[in-house]
Amino acid sequence: MPAAPLITNPVAIFSVVLVIILLAPLLLSRLKVPHIVGMIVAGVVVGPYGFNVLDNDSSFAIFGQVGLLYLMFLAGLEIDMYHLRLNLRRGLLFGVLTLLLPLVLGVVSSIVLLRLDVATSLLLGAMYASHTLISYPVAARFGITKAAPVLVAIVGTIIAVAGALLVMAGVVSVCRDGEFDALSMLGLLARIAVWTAVLLYSLPRLTRRFFKSYGDKVMQYVFVMVLVFLSAWSAQLIGLEGVLGAFAAGLILNRYVPAASPLMNSIEFVGNALFIPYFLISVGMMINVGVLLNADTLAVAGIMLVVALAGKWLPAYITRRVYGYGAAGGSVLFGLTCAHTAVALAVVTVGYNMGLLDVRVLNSTVLVILVTCAIAPVITARAAARVKIAMLEEEDATDRPLRHNRTLIPVANPLTVPSLVEMAVLMRNDRGSHEFMALHVRADNDPQSKRLSAVALDTACRAGAAMDQHVEPLERYDLNAITGMVNVIEERDISEVILGMHRRVGVIDSFFGSKVDQLLRATNRMVIIPRCYIPANTLTRIVVRVPAGAQYETGFSRWVRCLARLTHQLGCRIIFCCPGAVQPLIRGVLYQANYGVRCEFRTAETWDDFIPMAGRVLPDDLFVVIGARANSVSHDSDMVHLPEFLQRYFASNNLMVIYPEQFGEAPALTSFVDPMWSDAGSSPSAIPGRLRRLLRRLRRK
Repeated sequence: MPAAPLITNPVAIFSVVLVIILLAPLLLSRLKVPHIVGMIVAGVVVGPYGFNVLDNDSSFAIFGQVGLLYLMFLAGLEIDMYHLRLNLRRGLLFGVLTLLLPLVLGVVSSIVLLRLDVATSLLLGAMYASHTLISYPVAARFGITKAAPVLVAIVGTIIAVAGALLVMAGVVSVCRDGEFDALSMLGLLARIAVWTAVLLYSLPRLTRRFFKSYGDKVMQYVFVMVLVFLSAWSAQLIGLEGVLGAFAAGLILNRYVPAASPLMNSIEFVGNALFIPYFLISVGMMINVGVLLNADTLAVAGIMLVVALAGKWLPAYITRRVYGYGAAGGSVLFGLTCAHTAVALAVVTVGYNMGLLDVRVLNSTVLVILVTCAIAPVITARAAARVKIAMLEEEDATDRPLRHNRTLIPVANPLTVPSLVEMAVLMRNDRGSHEFMALHVRADNDPQSKRLSAVALDTACRAGAAMDQHVEPLERYDLNAITGMVNVIEERDISEVILGMHRRVGVIDSFFGSKVDQLLRATNRMVIIPRCYIPANTLTRIVVRVPAGAQYETGFSRWVRCLARLTHQLGCRIIFCCPGAVQPLIRGVLYQANYGVRCEFRTAETWDDFIPMAGRVLPDDLFVVIGARANSVSHDSDMVHLPEFLQRYFASNNLMVIYPEQFGEAPALTSFVDPMWSDAGSSPSAIPGRLRRLLRRLRRK
């Protein structure tokens, strides 16, 4: 009878696990060892086959399974879908190779070296073919998830796991029924097709409706987790592994969880801080070092380990040579796909329960899991550093002037602050440093104004922190809001200003309000004015109206890059409605920046060409208008009627107006009236002019 563990109190157990999660990365980082290896080794030490500090009970089984599903969900969620489509064909080739080569090597080695029958050899071949992206967090930490080898490895994982499960189902069918049942295999394929169709149809619609109705981030997080585990459970019901369901949910929800969103920050934080380490510790607790040291087991394990590593190294080497990824790219492919965990254990467990595999093979599989899980993060980490350096060297030199951006977010109404901050962060420059500053300008010192300022700035800082982005609060006492903004723009060398769209309060009130006109006259920096009635992550398209001559403005490439970053974050399409002369230049900016967005072009020379398209801008679209300041190159007579046009045709649409940056000195702000009741850009009083004219007349006399 096994001895009782040293710690049985639930609070003490959870405390020990948290200590391991805290100390393992700190200690092993000094040894240049990935923290994933430390978690597994810690599980061996504290587990029932180590010092028996903790028992491998149901809590570790539950949290370990949850951690594995969470890991696969994150892998699907963090994929760059645009680059995944570009590398899909290469991924299919690698997937076929990483499925068939280990399968063939496993069958041949099992028959020739281990003296197993064909059915058992096929089952072991399925174990060799499957793998788990256990070292994907290492790739994510190095920031190479968009690299081609990583995307190819992900596509290969889908094919390899699905193929291994089909082989296992075929072997089980033959052993159970005495013959191969083609109808059962066709039934499984039909269930997979129906299951996939149901997920593709239902998950996006449920997600968009829920996100539109509920903005609370906690509820959104719980909702996403419900979809993930329902997908995993439904996959198990049709005969697949739950990891495929979780991975499929990540791919489908990828579009609705932008990488810079607060929801994504919460998902990554909870997974990397708790669930995924729990899974790694639970893997270590399953390893019985004493049994593995048996000579007979070591001999079988040595053969299995060589076959497992060779079966994954050959596909990575062939793919690297075919597509020219280089040594580092091939190592990343091998490091991501050489680890065997849950699927491999599931395959051999099924074979052991059916009497096809003996205890030697079962224990040897555990040793294969231990070794591959230990070396996979090390290989990935060493190669990922070189891949990251190569990615940085390939960045276009045109990005360098835009590497230091400073965005000013004027905040007046605390209710609209979170959406403004979110939009600013979604458009941030992710290839260099980007600073965000929230500004509240007050013209008096009464307690109510000070309280409003504190609330607005605190809301902005909280919104930025939710997206893992620092927002610097700025409180300014000045003549008026415009004067305060302009002074901060000059003092802090602001790149762009993002302010909320004016809400009309009367019939004679203008669409943009007087402050926007004053700000445009007072500064030549880019001004962005968004208005969204729905959450940004539920937008389906971005439709951009570009005027003729926009390519000659100084800030042309800057606003194109901002919209490209927004489109990339949201994972949607962008449609440019512009003259034919502008289209090649927009394509050139997008090509140089290499943001990887799906873009389309519609020819629209004048506003009259665009009016028929106005009805095609849907409620879930974001309509972007590129404006122009008076006397600028792209300004024409139609721009005068822009506010009336937007009010008439787009009063209920999601809207964004962008005034690009322009060269020239900003005009000085002067005022001949009381600054406490009038903005600095207001029309000056007529009295000084009349006095001057009167003096001239007196001199003539």
